[in-house]
Amino acid sequence: MATEQREGSLEAPTRHPLGQDNPEFWDEEALFKELERVYDICHGCRRCVSLCGSFPTLFDLVDESDTMEVDGVAKQDYWQVVDHCYLCDLCYMTKCPYVPPHEWNIDFPHLMLRAKAIKFKKGDTKKRDRLITSTDAIGKFASIPVITQTVNTVNASKTARKVLDKTIGIHPEAPLPKYHSKTLAKRDPGRKPLESDAVSTGTTSGKVALFATCYGNYNEPEIGEDLIRVFEHNGIPVKLVQDTQCCGMPKLELGDLDAVTAAKERNIKVLAALVDDGWDIITPVPSCTLMFKQELPLMFPQEDDVQKVKAAMFDPFEYLMLRHKDNKLDTNFKNSLGKVAYHAACHQRVQNIGMKTRDLLQLVQDTEVTAIERCSGHDGTYTVKSEFHDMAMKICRPVVNKVKQAEPDHYTSDCAMAAHHIESGLADGSRPEHPISLIRKAYGI
Repeated sequence: MATEQREGSLEAPTRHPLGQDNPEFWDEEALFKELERVYDICHGCRRCVSLCGSFPTLFDLVDESDTMEVDGVAKQDYWQVVDHCYLCDLCYMTKCPYVPPHEWNIDFPHLMLRAKAIKFKKGDTKKRDRLITSTDAIGKFASIPVITQTVNTVNASKTARKVLDKTIGIHPEAPLPKYHSKTLAKRDPGRKPLESDAVSTGTTSGKVALFATCYGNYNEPEIGEDLIRVFEHNGIPVKLVQDTQCCGMPKLELGDLDAVTAAKERNIKVLAALVDDGWDIITPVPSCTLMFKQELPLMFPQEDDVQKVKAAMFDPFEYLMLRHKDNKLDTNFKNSLGKVAYHAACHQRVQNIGMKTRDLLQLVQDTEVTAIERCSGHDGTYTVKSEFHDMAMKICRPVVNKVKQAEPDHYTSDCAMAAHHIESGLADGSRPEHPISLIRKAYGI
């Protein structure tokens, strides 16, 4: 008896392992067969047209073809769709009715990742993309005291940025992060640790190890400092994780799975040892948290230490709200925040934890939070590329408009890079503040 095809599913979505160890994963002919199958389903659905550049690109290719179907699209043009995907995961999480366990088994982001991995393995990747995803190497170089000022000056120079645009394809108007010679790792030894015993709950150990991330270490170390102050204010001892490297998300988005594996080998060993010693793990960047919560576990489902770290990895606001559930959060805020426009970052939404940042901000008295659940289009590297910046700004425009409509006293995002992308779109001289910095301000500490 033939199975009945269903429009969507009432069952909870499941995620299959990536399968990079299966030889078929790397078979380009098999890849194109699957791309054609999925593109055809997407063409017949079109729910995702407003999410990113991949779907409008696909649908334009179909509509402009001789057949007005996927079979009329040249196979080489399939890569245009792949290049626009930055693995935000929103199509999988919020739009697609055909994700597993539906029989059509659509996982568009991981299909795009497979295509990126094959493309990378073929050597069909720009040197620029290899460079800008090497966040550890750039951070270490740019944080050398005699180099930092030069790098920041070049990044802020209109003349220099035009040169970068013409030579390697970095868009002259895309905001580039500043670097600090005094990184979080260099600042932390001067901090006096909280002298308090950890108080556990049913879901938290009460002591956290902070995985600073490349961005949190080299670009905005003050976010890490604010996070530590907020956690310690709530009686939670914090230690900065040492001897780690980039979480691997930038290289994942590039398709460099060997680099992801190498980073995993280094980081998981350190983090698993901390978990064994009773520490929970947090990061200040949603993408890095998601890397350990989702992507690495799906790449290495059989590795016990990877699963161990997954179970101990928390978003900082998820952690604080879990503490609040057990009456372990200080809600004695000294300062209101007024109107806050809060952008929920894609990679936090994908964690399926709910809007914990919004919920915590709303605990502050006389504070009104406008939540914006839409992708900013930043993606770490997508917006800085000359060929994609205009699309990134187009994706961001609805978010910018909602911030303007809110007329907030503060605007913020869990992803600091997304917040600066919004800042670029506003172009009014205002500056975003990280949610953890706003909570520190509310505490008056």
